Amino acid sequence: MVGHAFMGAAHSHAWRTAGRFFDLPYRVELAAVCGRSPERTAQAAAKYGWESYETDWRTLVGRSDIDVIDICTPGDSHAEIALAALAAGKHVLCEKPLANSVSEAADMTRAAELAEAAGIRSMVAFNYRRVPALALARQLVEAGRLGTIHQVRAQYLQDWLVDPEFPLAWRLRKDRAGSGALGDLGAHSVDAAQFLTGQRITSVGALLETFVTERPLPAEASGLSGTASAERGEVTVDDAALFTARFDGGAIGVFEATRFATGHKNAMRIEISGSAGTLAFDAESLNELAFYDRTQDQDTAGFRRIQVTESTHPYLDAWWPPGHLLGYEHTFTHQVRDFVAAVAAGEDPRPSFADGLQVQRVLAAVESSAAASGAHVPVHPVP
Repeated sequence: MVGHAFMGAAHSHAWRTAGRFFDLPYRVELAAVCGRSPERTAQAAAKYGWESYETDWRTLVGRSDIDVIDICTPGDSHAEIALAALAAGKHVLCEKPLANSVSEAADMTRAAELAEAAGIRSMVAFNYRRVPALALARQLVEAGRLGTIHQVRAQYLQDWLVDPEFPLAWRLRKDRAGSGALGDLGAHSVDAAQFLTGQRITSVGALLETFVTERPLPAEASGLSGTASAERGEVTVDDAALFTARFDGGAIGVFEATRFATGHKNAMRIEISGSAGTLAFDAESLNELAFYDRTQDQDTAGFRRIQVTESTHPYLDAWWPPGHLLGYEHTFTHQVRDFVAAVAAGEDPRPSFADGLQVQRVLAAVESSAAASGAHVPVHPVP
């Protein structure tokens, strides 16, 4: 695994846990974790259960005892690491968004398709696909329970940037993160919308806004102790993104991604309305799915709450008795289960790098539309 911060902790937990609850076709060994600082990486290896550590990802990729490279770094290094890993014959799991640009994502997708012929598999890590409630929602849509899909309403609301003195972290720099709330949060909503509906976004009309344009530099940037220095730097990404969308199956959608929604910590919400019903999900009620069935008696019809904890629900047969809830971390364990199972079966895991490229194309179209004062623009195919 390359990187050991927030996502590194989540992925480490998943690699440790998956084989203890699911019957995996392979035994997973946490061979090595990689980071720039020898001290911090050694601490992470000991804390998260990795057998060894490296400080150069190239060394990690070159090791003969490693079969999988898991990329948990900022987006500016995804392409370089993934391309090298695929060329070295390693299976690759890469955090979202796939890259910082369409061109990088396209290069990664082409490399993944070439590697596929040699049995090398790759997947982009959109973990919300593995929330049992959203996996169940996908099954209901596939079964026709919503009829013809008409509309999608998606929000991803956080508030951790409301304080203007919050330091200029890497997520606020375009050269490191690619974009702000759009790529960090909106990418999840775009992938979830396309996954649940089975439709692709073909055009968007957008607005991007940066509310705080300068922030204190992190302490490490100036050599000071503490969380921030007196020096300030420019915020080069969006704080909030709003856009409308058209889908290739005839649906329309409205999306909001923001890190300025005061009072909301991680409200990833999506609602899908069709001719026969509506499904609604909110990550702050992770084990629940709301379902309105229009075919029911209208005198008593209404949204009903499905508690997604039954053993027949997606992924739940490996966990606890009904009513005993799962958490955010379980989505990463499910992700590992599906990835390992696909590799063992010689199948391409989903979401693929091609799926990640499609999301990247939507993000690029949103930025193009915002630059054009919100004019509706197409999601351009990759040449």
